[in-house]
Amino acid sequence: MGRPGRHSSDYPRFAALDGSHPLRDAVPDGFVDYRARRRPGEVVYFNFTLAREMGLIPRGHPARMTAGLRRAILDTFCIVVINEYDEAHGLRVPRGELRPGRYMATRYLQLQHHDRTGRTSGDGRGLWNGTLTSRGVTWDVASCGTGVTRLCPATAATGRLFKTGSTATDYCCGTCSLEEALATTLMSETFHRNGIATERTLAVIATDDGFAIHVRAGRNLLRPSHFFGWLKQGDLARLRGVADLYVERQIANGDWPAIRGRRERYRRLAEEVARTFGRVAATFEREYIFCWLDWDGDNVLVDGGIIDYGSVRQFGLYHREYRFDDGPRWSTTIPEQRRKAREIVRCFAQIRDALVEGRRPPLRSLSRDPVLGLFDRAHAAERDRRLLHGVGLDPAAVAALLGDASGGAGETLSRFRRAHAWFERARSARGPIRVNDGITWNAIYSTRDLLRELPEIYRRTGERIDAGTFLEIAASTYATARDRRADGPRRRAAARFQRAYLELVELAARRTRRPVPELLGTVAARSATINRYDRITGDAVTWGARRLARHARRLGATVGEVIDRYVEGQRLEPGGARPRRPAAGDPDVRRILDALLQFTAEMRYGL
Repeated sequence: MGRPGRHSSDYPRFAALDGSHPLRDAVPDGFVDYRARRRPGEVVYFNFTLAREMGLIPRGHPARMTAGLRRAILDTFCIVVINEYDEAHGLRVPRGELRPGRYMATRYLQLQHHDRTGRTSGDGRGLWNGTLTSRGVTWDVASCGTGVTRLCPATAATGRLFKTGSTATDYCCGTCSLEEALATTLMSETFHRNGIATERTLAVIATDDGFAIHVRAGRNLLRPSHFFGWLKQGDLARLRGVADLYVERQIANGDWPAIRGRRERYRRLAEEVARTFGRVAATFEREYIFCWLDWDGDNVLVDGGIIDYGSVRQFGLYHREYRFDDGPRWSTTIPEQRRKAREIVRCFAQIRDALVEGRRPPLRSLSRDPVLGLFDRAHAAERDRRLLHGVGLDPAAVAALLGDASGGAGETLSRFRRAHAWFERARSARGPIRVNDGITWNAIYSTRDLLRELPEIYRRTGERIDAGTFLEIAASTYATARDRRADGPRRRAAARFQRAYLELVELAARRTRRPVPELLGTVAARSATINRYDRITGDAVTWGARRLARHARRLGATVGEVIDRYVEGQRLEPGGARPRRPAAGDPDVRRILDALLQFTAEMRYGL
């Protein structure tokens, strides 16, 4: 490994990430404390852009790994916990390998634990590295794959303590595979580029035992489940500590305005969660994101960001029947996520009343709470905004239609929504089938393909197309010959879609005072980017991460270049900068990136 800290003085900001965090004082029993030791490893990926934003490296630092930076990253993040099993078996750690600080494995509620109150659950394979403040913004930094803790599901289920790397039972190893870390990086950074709230990947480190450490950062990494454990236990003092910590961070970071008085802060907390989760649930449904929202609030942050990508998927079609198989439990589906998000909001109404009134009301008494109305309105608004954006309408046209939603535009939009949903929700006659990680019932039509191809056809010809041509455009690789046949119901559905689509475009043209052909030209150009042919899917990410992991040590810094170029190419915002092409003299980047893009296109309809 070399002498610890040899180059760390070149990058002094890393020293702040020593395990210290305000949660220690806010909720003294909200974590299990661990010492940690350094271990051998190699930096596979480092997010230079994020590191500059966080102030870890200077703003002008080039996107190039130096010896000092490599050592600072490894000294800070390439660690493994000294857990209860190690202590019981007399593990001796050389003084040079022992990290000086202590690191939190935080407690939060998880459905995997039979306790269902958060007494045994939390960070089972991760630690919090600490906080970092730069230019008025404070960031949380945490790592996954740093060793098994006693908060893992396996310890709760068996009462045993486990050695890191153990394969004795599920959820006991404390490790993260390199493939999983790279897949998380590809997906989360793509989501971030496209305005979807998420944890960020700061670094990926390949460890000497073939596993990895995934270092993630966020402006506030607290989850609803950090609240819900104390709520279920009726521990209002610790619940207040978590709530105060979260609200203070949101205000200090400028994400919320200054709010006087605790009562108003708790009311604002419930209202912000309602609006945020209304938008989040609509975003997941419209963008075909499977995140496994459930009532424990474990797979998402309080600010709506996605965290823990082990079961997160980006579908190419609206595979609304997909369920993840987690042993004794099946996940929610995409449309069920709205109901689960609403349940999370209702729990925050319960938190508000408990902290304001000093007692926890029954959850069923809050079924008509005003924050649920806020959730419903935020969900409906974001659902329609994203649908119109997906059509390819520009912000002016979207604003004009949504601003008249209660008038004539409302019914036009409703007709298009129903016509669009008929094709989006159509399922294969084959029925449910098993897949590698669960069960699904394949969707068969791609409305993204329709929205990409139709505007240019209408602009060029000025006429609707026949049902047969329409169905050939819409049909995915899951569609059979029967699904492509223009029978009576499909002809009528194709006619309804085209009629509703053109009514919507014509209304948008009138509201924005533009000729229809001009607006169709704008829509065609925008939709070609928004509904691009080779959009990322979970299947493509899995394949790409597997290939990158297989060659990571040989490729070195090339891994980071491939990820950055691929993610930049997945930016779906019209008018943005075009993705950089691989340098002609860099055959590894060109070859791997081309293969990843080709497979993304081939798997564009998948899970």
